[in-house]
Amino acid sequence: MSHTPEELLIVTLADMLQGDRHVAVGAASPIPGAAALLAKAEAPHRMHVSILHSMRHNPFAEGARELFDAAGQGRIDTFFLGGVQIDGLANINLVGIGEYPQMTKRFPGSFGSALMYFAVPRVILFREEHSPRTLVEKVDFISAPGVSPPEVWRRGGPKALVTNRAVFSFDPQWGRFQLESVHGGNTRESVTKATGFEFDFAPDVIETPAPSDERLERLRQDIAPKVAGFYPEFAARVWGIAA
Repeated sequence: MSHTPEELLIVTLADMLQGDRHVAVGAASPIPGAAALLAKAEAPHRMHVSILHSMRHNPFAEGARELFDAAGQGRIDTFFLGGVQIDGLANINLVGIGEYPQMTKRFPGSFGSALMYFAVPRVILFREEHSPRTLVEKVDFISAPGVSPPEVWRRGGPKALVTNRAVFSFDPQWGRFQLESVHGGNTRESVTKATGFEFDFAPDVIETPAPSDERLERLRQDIAPKVAGFYPEFAARVWGIAA
Protein backbone atom coordinates (compact mmCIF):
# COMPACT_ATOMS: atom_id res chain seq x y z
CA MET A 1 0.00 0.00 0.00
CA SER A 2 1.51 3.33 -1.04
CA HIS A 3 1.72 6.25 1.37
CA THR A 4 1.86 10.01 1.11
CA PRO A 5 4.80 12.09 2.44
CA GLU A 6 2.53 13.36 5.22
CA GLU A 7 1.64 9.82 6.29
CA LEU A 8 5.32 8.89 6.51
CA LEU A 9 5.93 11.86 8.80
CA ILE A 10 2.90 11.05 10.95
CA VAL A 11 3.98 7.45 11.50
CA THR A 12 7.61 8.46 12.09
CA LEU A 13 6.57 10.95 14.78
CA ALA A 14 4.15 8.47 16.33
CA ASP A 15 6.99 5.98 16.81
CA MET A 16 8.82 8.59 18.91
CA LEU A 17 5.91 8.87 21.34
CA GLN A 18 5.84 5.26 22.49
CA GLY A 19 5.82 5.04 26.30
CA ASP A 20 4.63 8.61 26.86
CA ARG A 21 1.85 9.29 29.33
CA HIS A 22 0.92 12.79 28.12
CA VAL A 23 1.69 14.31 24.72
CA ALA A 24 0.77 17.94 24.02
CA VAL A 25 0.49 19.57 20.60
CA GLY A 26 0.31 23.31 19.97
CA ALA A 27 -1.60 25.25 17.35
CA ALA A 28 -1.20 24.83 13.58
CA SER A 29 0.31 21.35 13.90
CA PRO A 30 -1.80 18.84 11.94
CA ILE A 31 0.98 16.30 11.39
CA PRO A 32 2.13 16.18 15.05
CA GLY A 33 -1.53 16.16 16.10
CA ALA A 34 -2.28 13.16 13.90
CA ALA A 35 0.88 11.44 15.15
CA ALA A 36 -0.16 11.91 18.77
CA LEU A 37 -3.61 10.44 18.11
CA LEU A 38 -2.08 7.48 16.25
CA ALA A 39 0.35 6.82 19.10
CA LYS A 40 -2.54 6.95 21.57
CA ALA A 41 -4.56 4.47 19.49
CA GLU A 42 -1.59 2.07 19.44
CA ALA A 43 -0.48 2.52 23.06
CA PRO A 44 -0.82 -0.57 25.28
CA HIS A 45 -1.15 1.78 28.27
CA ARG A 46 -3.24 4.86 28.96
CA MET A 47 -1.93 7.84 26.99
CA HIS A 48 -3.34 11.33 27.26
CA VAL A 49 -3.20 13.65 24.23
CA SER A 50 -3.82 17.39 24.40
CA ILE A 51 -4.21 19.27 21.11
CA LEU A 52 -4.73 23.01 21.56
CA HIS A 53 -6.31 23.38 18.13
CA SER A 54 -9.01 20.82 18.93
CA MET A 55 -12.17 21.26 20.98
CA ARG A 56 -12.58 17.53 21.56
CA HIS A 57 -8.95 16.74 22.39
CA ASN A 58 -8.15 19.87 24.42
CA PRO A 59 -8.81 19.53 28.17
CA PHE A 60 -7.53 23.02 28.96
CA ALA A 61 -10.48 25.33 29.54
CA GLU A 62 -8.12 28.30 29.80
CA GLY A 63 -6.01 27.32 26.82
CA ALA A 64 -2.26 27.87 26.87
CA ARG A 65 -2.22 29.10 30.45
CA GLU A 66 -3.17 25.66 31.74
CA LEU A 67 -0.81 24.03 29.26
CA PHE A 68 2.08 26.04 30.68
CA ASP A 69 1.05 25.13 34.23
CA ALA A 70 0.98 21.43 33.33
CA ALA A 71 4.42 21.69 31.73
CA GLY A 72 5.86 23.50 34.74
CA GLN A 73 4.49 20.81 37.04
CA GLY A 74 6.12 18.07 34.98
CA ARG A 75 2.83 16.61 33.73
CA ILE A 76 3.70 16.65 30.00
CA ASP A 77 6.20 14.16 28.60
CA THR A 78 6.58 15.36 25.02
CA PHE A 79 5.84 18.56 23.13
CA PHE A 80 6.43 19.61 19.52
CA LEU A 81 8.14 22.84 18.53
CA GLY A 82 9.03 24.32 15.16
CA GLY A 83 10.53 27.53 13.91
CA VAL A 84 10.84 29.85 10.97
CA GLN A 85 14.53 29.01 11.38
CA ILE A 86 16.29 26.20 13.27
CA ASP A 87 20.06 26.14 13.60
CA GLY A 88 22.70 23.54 14.44
CA LEU A 89 22.48 24.26 18.18
CA ALA A 90 18.74 23.55 18.04
CA ASN A 91 17.94 27.22 18.62
CA ILE A 92 14.57 28.16 17.13
CA ASN A 93 13.40 31.46 15.70
CA LEU A 94 9.71 32.34 15.66
CA VAL A 95 10.09 36.14 15.54
CA GLY A 96 11.34 37.13 12.10
CA ILE A 97 14.04 37.35 9.46
CA GLY A 98 16.83 39.90 9.51
CA GLU A 99 18.61 41.84 12.22
CA TYR A 100 16.42 42.61 15.21
CA PRO A 101 14.59 44.98 15.66
CA GLN A 102 14.67 46.14 12.02
CA MET A 103 13.64 42.78 10.61
CA THR A 104 12.70 42.40 6.97
CA LYS A 105 9.88 40.00 7.83
CA ARG A 106 8.02 39.47 11.10
CA PHE A 107 6.09 36.45 12.36
CA PRO A 108 3.58 35.92 15.21
CA GLY A 109 6.29 35.59 17.88
CA SER A 110 7.77 33.22 20.42
CA PHE A 111 4.66 32.82 22.62
CA GLY A 112 5.46 30.07 25.19
CA SER A 113 8.17 28.28 23.22
CA ALA A 114 10.97 29.14 25.65
CA LEU A 115 9.03 27.87 28.66
CA MET A 116 8.05 24.62 26.93
CA TYR A 117 11.60 24.07 25.69
CA PHE A 118 12.89 24.20 29.26
CA ALA A 119 10.03 22.56 31.14
CA VAL A 120 9.01 19.57 28.99
CA PRO A 121 11.42 16.59 29.23
CA ARG A 122 11.27 15.70 25.52
CA VAL A 123 10.81 18.24 22.75
CA ILE A 124 10.59 17.06 19.16
CA LEU A 125 11.44 19.73 16.62
CA PHE A 126 9.34 19.51 13.49
CA ARG A 127 9.72 21.54 10.32
CA GLU A 128 8.14 20.18 7.18
CA GLU A 129 10.30 22.31 4.88
CA HIS A 130 13.92 21.17 4.88
CA SER A 131 16.06 23.75 3.08
CA PRO A 132 18.99 26.11 3.73
CA ARG A 133 16.35 28.80 4.21
CA THR A 134 14.82 27.07 7.23
CA LEU A 135 17.73 25.02 8.63
CA VAL A 136 20.36 27.71 9.01
CA GLU A 137 23.86 28.04 10.42
CA LYS A 138 22.67 30.61 12.97
CA VAL A 139 19.14 31.85 13.61
CA ASP A 140 18.49 35.57 13.24
CA PHE A 141 16.69 35.66 16.60
CA ILE A 142 16.67 33.10 19.41
CA SER A 143 13.09 32.53 20.51
CA ALA A 144 14.16 29.52 22.56
CA PRO A 145 17.69 28.11 22.99
CA GLY A 146 18.46 24.49 22.28
CA VAL A 147 21.20 24.20 24.91
CA SER A 148 21.90 25.92 28.22
CA PRO A 149 24.86 26.36 30.60
CA PRO A 150 25.16 23.62 33.27
CA GLU A 151 24.07 25.97 36.06
CA VAL A 152 20.76 26.77 34.33
CA TRP A 153 17.81 24.61 35.42
CA ARG A 154 16.36 22.76 32.50
CA ARG A 155 14.13 19.73 32.67
CA GLY A 156 13.89 19.32 28.93
CA GLY A 157 15.23 20.14 25.54
CA PRO A 158 15.42 18.90 21.96
CA LYS A 159 15.62 15.16 21.38
CA ALA A 160 15.01 14.99 17.64
CA LEU A 161 14.37 16.98 14.49
CA VAL A 162 12.01 15.60 11.85
CA THR A 163 11.65 17.21 8.42
CA ASN A 164 10.27 16.25 5.04
CA ARG A 165 13.70 14.84 4.16
CA ALA A 166 15.16 13.19 7.24
CA VAL A 167 15.26 12.39 10.95
CA PHE A 168 17.98 13.75 13.24
CA SER A 169 18.72 13.05 16.88
CA PHE A 170 20.25 15.76 19.09
CA ASP A 171 23.03 15.47 21.66
CA PRO A 172 22.74 18.34 24.19
CA GLN A 173 26.17 17.62 25.65
CA TRP A 174 27.90 18.29 22.33
CA GLY A 175 25.23 20.59 20.91
CA ARG A 176 25.09 18.66 17.66
CA PHE A 177 22.48 17.04 15.48
CA GLN A 178 23.11 13.56 14.12
CA LEU A 179 21.48 12.25 10.95
CA GLU A 180 19.68 8.99 11.76
CA SER A 181 17.60 8.29 8.66
CA VAL A 182 16.64 9.75 5.30
CA HIS A 183 13.19 9.50 3.77
CA GLY A 184 12.76 7.65 0.48
CA GLY A 185 14.16 9.60 -2.45
CA ASN A 186 16.76 11.36 -0.30
CA THR A 187 20.43 10.56 0.36
CA ARG A 188 23.10 11.61 2.82
CA GLU A 189 24.40 13.96 0.14
CA SER A 190 21.04 15.54 -0.72
CA VAL A 191 20.25 16.11 2.97
CA THR A 192 23.66 17.68 3.52
CA LYS A 193 23.15 20.00 0.56
CA ALA A 194 19.72 21.07 1.85
CA THR A 195 20.94 21.77 5.40
CA GLY A 196 22.51 25.09 6.36
CA PHE A 197 24.32 23.77 9.44
CA GLU A 198 26.89 21.04 10.00
CA PHE A 199 25.82 17.78 11.59
CA ASP A 200 27.13 14.31 12.36
CA PHE A 201 26.16 10.98 10.82
CA ALA A 202 24.96 7.91 12.66
CA PRO A 203 27.20 4.86 12.08
CA ASP A 204 24.43 3.40 9.93
CA VAL A 205 22.16 6.01 8.32
CA ILE A 206 19.07 4.08 7.24
CA GLU A 207 16.07 4.85 5.09
CA THR A 208 13.16 5.94 7.25
CA PRO A 209 10.88 2.89 7.57
CA ALA A 210 7.73 3.12 5.48
CA PRO A 211 4.36 2.71 7.24
CA SER A 212 2.94 -0.80 7.25
CA ASP A 213 -0.37 -1.48 5.55
CA GLU A 214 -1.94 -2.10 8.96
CA ARG A 215 -0.86 1.28 10.30
CA LEU A 216 -1.96 3.07 7.16
CA GLU A 217 -5.36 1.45 7.49
CA ARG A 218 -5.67 2.60 11.09
CA LEU A 219 -4.45 6.06 10.20
CA ARG A 220 -6.90 6.47 7.32
CA GLN A 221 -9.92 4.81 8.91
CA ASP A 222 -9.64 5.84 12.56
CA ILE A 223 -7.33 8.86 12.84
CA ALA A 224 -8.07 10.84 9.67
CA PRO A 225 -11.75 11.49 10.56
CA LYS A 226 -10.67 12.82 13.96
CA VAL A 227 -8.08 15.11 12.36
CA ALA A 228 -10.75 16.37 9.97
CA GLY A 229 -12.63 17.70 12.98
CA PHE A 230 -9.91 20.23 13.85
CA TYR A 231 -7.79 20.45 10.67
CA PRO A 232 -10.37 20.08 7.89
CA GLU A 233 -8.23 21.58 5.12
CA PHE A 234 -5.33 19.25 5.92
CA ALA A 235 -7.60 16.19 6.07
CA ALA A 236 -9.24 17.13 2.77
CA ARG A 237 -5.87 17.60 1.06
CA VAL A 238 -4.18 14.46 2.37
CA TRP A 239 -7.07 12.01 2.67
CA GLY A 240 -9.82 13.61 0.62
CA ILE A 241 -12.27 13.68 3.53
CA ALA A 242 -14.34 16.48 5.05
CA ALA A 243 -15.04 17.21 8.70
